[in-house]
This record gives sequence, structure tokens and C-alpha cells, in this order.
Amino acid sequence: MVQHSGGASSRWRIGFVGTGGVARRHAHVLAGFADVELVAATDVDPDRAAVFAREYGLRAVDGTAGLLDLGLDAAYVCVPPSAHGTPEVELAAAGIALFVEKPLAADLATAEWIARRLRATPVPARVGHHWRCAEPVRLARELLAGRRIRMVAGSWVDKVPPVAWWADRTRSGGPLVEQAVHVLDLARVLVGEVAQVHAVSAGPVPGGTVDAATAAVLCFADGAVGTMATSCMAGSRHRTGLEIVADGLVVGVGEDRLEVHDADGRRSVRFDPWTARVAADREFVDLLGGAPADPAAGLPDLHEALRTHRLACAMARSAAEAAALPVPVPVP
Repeated sequence: MVQHSGGASSRWRIGFVGTGGVARRHAHVLAGFADVELVAATDVDPDRAAVFAREYGLRAVDGTAGLLDLGLDAAYVCVPPSAHGTPEVELAAAGIALFVEKPLAADLATAEWIARRLRATPVPARVGHHWRCAEPVRLARELLAGRRIRMVAGSWVDKVPPVAWWADRTRSGGPLVEQAVHVLDLARVLVGEVAQVHAVSAGPVPGGTVDAATAAVLCFADGAVGTMATSCMAGSRHRTGLEIVADGLVVGVGEDRLEVHDADGRRSVRFDPWTARVAADREFVDLLGGAPADPAAGLPDLHEALRTHRLACAMARSAAEAAALPVPVPVP
């Protein structure tokens, strides 16, 4: 539980580091919560921060230091992957709860460093793997309960996002780390831990250093096998999610869809993706007030999300080296 900076009757005071598209999504949702006050935002682009501030009725400030004197209860860190690290550590050291957008970093070393530093602080930190809050994921978990899973096929086929930093591997981490990490997190939630990966790359995107496409084999610790295919060369998002083959059942699941094939035939349901996004922000705000977290279905804390980041980074490294690699396990 976080102690209200302004007293028991105050609204939760929330700030932003980064004011790009994902920050706007969160601000739009949070502005609709009666128990939230949007206070301030900072961005490396002051003009963008100023526009964001006007749009959501808050202050634009200079850097993380500009947020620290404003009595914030929580902050959303919505920065490009390579900019993670210092903001989280500085805010957590000041007792400010964190919502950290995925991925945790562009690389593994930075994410591990953040986790070590935050382990020494008592503040809540949650990571934006909001697919965990989606209704199709909840239903898939129920359908798969008690069944042995044999095979998984994951995919993320999309376009290159329209931001300058994305095609640079050192700044984004590449499609496996920045995009497909949602699907890899879902695989961990529904199937289990991955012990080994072997990925290959189709080469870089034109004018960039990230993979245009990758294909990988995953070996799960409990014996299931899987594949993961990614590409950022489509004209728009084509398909993202998992197909899971269990005894007597096939389940296709993503942020906004559930497809089931069993002895009764095939059926498919579409869902509004905004439902999971709103649920994730609501869960985080409730967490500030001491609401119990659901480790099975809710947003992951930073140390749980680090397990997914390790998997994504192992796959990216495997593709770069064209070699089978073990997935790093947590150090006690």
C-alpha cells in the first residue's frame, strides 16, 4: 500500500516519464478514474511534453527531478526501451510507485540492474503486460486447466512502428524484445517456463539493424515444444498471439480473441482490446490503496516481468548467433 501524499481523502497523484503514444493511452484511461489526479509529465522533447500537458490538464516539468518535488504517489514510465533505467531507480528511491511499460529495457543487463536496485525499495512496481488482464486469457487459462499441453505456436506479424528509434536494435531491442514480448509473456502464463530456444533471422530490415523476420523453436521445461515467428514487414498488424495444442483441445488466444477447437467443434469470439487496457490501469491504481494482487491473473511485478524479458533477450541473442541457447534462470 502507498501512503497518500495529500491525506486519506486525496486522489492518487500520478505523473508520467515519457509522453508518446502509450503514455497518451494510459493518460486517457486514468483521466476517467475519479480517484486519480494527473499531476505532471516530462519528456526529452519539451514541446511534446507541453502538448501532452495541455491535453490532459497537467504540468510539463524538466526531467525526473522535476517530478520529485510534486508529491507524487505513482509514476508511469513510458519511454523507449533504451531510456529505461535511471527514471525507475530515481523514482523508486523517492518512494514513488511505478507502472513500467514493457519492455523493461533494450537489453538484458539494464533490466537486471533495474531489478537489483528496486529489490532494495519497498515501493510497488508493476509492468505493462496488460494481456494478462484480458478476458480471452482468463478463459484460455480455465479451458487449459488440468490438461497436458503438447505444442505452442506463437506469432507477431506486424509493421515497423512509425518512430525513429525502433529500427535501431540498440534502442528498441528488436521485434522479439519490443513487440513479441507480449506473446512470450502469454506463453509463460499459459504454458510454463521455457528452458531453451533456437532462433534464426532472415536478416535486418531495410535501413535498420533489427530483424525483418525470425523463426524460433522453444523447448519448455515441462516437455512441451513450441515455435515463435515474428516479422515487422507487413503493411499493418496481421496476427499476434498463441495457438496452444493440449490433449483433446486447441486454443487460439490473443489480446482480443479466443478460438477453441474441441470435440464439440470450432468456435471463435472477439473482444474489445480496450477492456484489458482499462483493467490494467484500474488494477494498478487499486494496488496503490492496498488491494491484493493476483499473481496468476494480474499485472506482473518487475521481478516476474524480468523472467519474460530474459526469455525475449535469449531469443534475440539466439537469432543473432544462430545457436541454441538456454534461457537464464533467476539468481536467488
